[in-house]
Amino acid sequence: MTNLTNIENSANSVKFRDKSLFFTSLGCSKNLVDSQVMLGHLGLDGFTLTENPENAEVIIVNTCSFIEASKVESIETVLDLAVHKNSSKCQALVMSGCMAQRYSKELEAEMPEVDLFIGTGEYQKIVPLLRALEEGKLEKKSFVEIPKYIHTEFDPRMNTSPKHMAWLKVSEGCNRNCTFCIIPTLRGKLRSRSVESLTVETKRLVESGVKEINIISQDLSDYGVDLEASVGSDHHLVNLLNSLESIEHLEWVRLFYMYPDDLPEELMSTIAHSKKVCRYLDMPIQHFSSSVLKRMNRKVTEEQIYEKISRLKTLVPNIILRTSVIVGFPGETEEDFQKLLKGIEACRFHHLGVFKYSDEEGTPAFKLLPKVPQEIIDERFSIVYETQKNIVRELNQNYLGKTIRVLVEGPHPETPMLLVGRHEGQAPDIDGNVIINEGEASPGDYVQVKITEVLDYDLVGSIVR
Repeated sequence: MTNLTNIENSANSVKFRDKSLFFTSLGCSKNLVDSQVMLGHLGLDGFTLTENPENAEVIIVNTCSFIEASKVESIETVLDLAVHKNSSKCQALVMSGCMAQRYSKELEAEMPEVDLFIGTGEYQKIVPLLRALEEGKLEKKSFVEIPKYIHTEFDPRMNTSPKHMAWLKVSEGCNRNCTFCIIPTLRGKLRSRSVESLTVETKRLVESGVKEINIISQDLSDYGVDLEASVGSDHHLVNLLNSLESIEHLEWVRLFYMYPDDLPEELMSTIAHSKKVCRYLDMPIQHFSSSVLKRMNRKVTEEQIYEKISRLKTLVPNIILRTSVIVGFPGETEEDFQKLLKGIEACRFHHLGVFKYSDEEGTPAFKLLPKVPQEIIDERFSIVYETQKNIVRELNQNYLGKTIRVLVEGPHPETPMLLVGRHEGQAPDIDGNVIINEGEASPGDYVQVKITEVLDYDLVGSIVR
């Protein structure tokens, strides 16, 4: 181990004189929450954000490595920003998150440009690690352990999302062990926060202007099960939603990543009768073929998925469903694929993400055979994509001529002549939008919009006073 001393006289010395910071967060909304906690700690230590990496003494990239494309993006982003270590004032380049957690040893050997590698369970240590780097006291570059940490209401957090919305991470890690997924390795075992902790954080966010809370975790179905032995069984999703229901000025609460095999009727009833919980549910099914689901280690069958969705639509009329599916999983036959298509057509999801299976080292599926040829995976992807596109076009026709409540996001990114917003059935970043072509409103306003046109994924309308 190397212990740097006499830092002021060292050729490799660093000194953060103005504490300027450039920060990039890649990947999912759960990773974004980690980034916001890091920014909260850095802000308390005097760091200020700059939008230009050339003006930053410290550059941090919070990375993703869920699939191959995200790994490539993470590496390319870090390398692109590494040029500032020689051409501008940057004195420290930090790589944090899932990529660092997964490949820290390899990256340390191959990317000498990076000064610090911080894993998914160590990001709260960003300030003392940077101080140690500045003082020449670091004895290693990589700080990666088995993830055990999860932030609480006592951690500072800078909400970098639009002022009117925020993500609320209720748990970390996952106990599912789906054969295609690396998340348990990257994020560790399930760790839930208490209802009280989450309620306090939500109140604080609402006091800052947040009107929409989006509840996320790796597995919302298992929220609180790890707390039963230590603090009792009161920490479950229905109790959390009941607690959030009483928060004044909170308008929308949205639920993500609820597995179909653990979707209780009590939760369905809560959604149906709540004034704040959106009639929207993200329920990743991944497939409809029981044989594929079994190889994925999903604890549900084709028949059970149909039954759960049917019951959900009965108890919560007009619910908007989002799901995700994988095509080309090892061993997926043409018969399996036809079952997937049949399920998509029967359940008529408003939002669907389709992913092409890709081998990920370290997952059980990596060794599963037979592999589906890439050209067949591509073909099946296109078929699912077009099928879902037609379904969405038909479903969106139901909005034509109706007046719906819309949360205004702000000016349209392509022209200030239009506004853009979302209705209750549209989640931020991943679903379609409502394009407003007549009327005035500010970001964060709730307005009534009459829908006059339907596009493939977006709706168009004017504000009704």
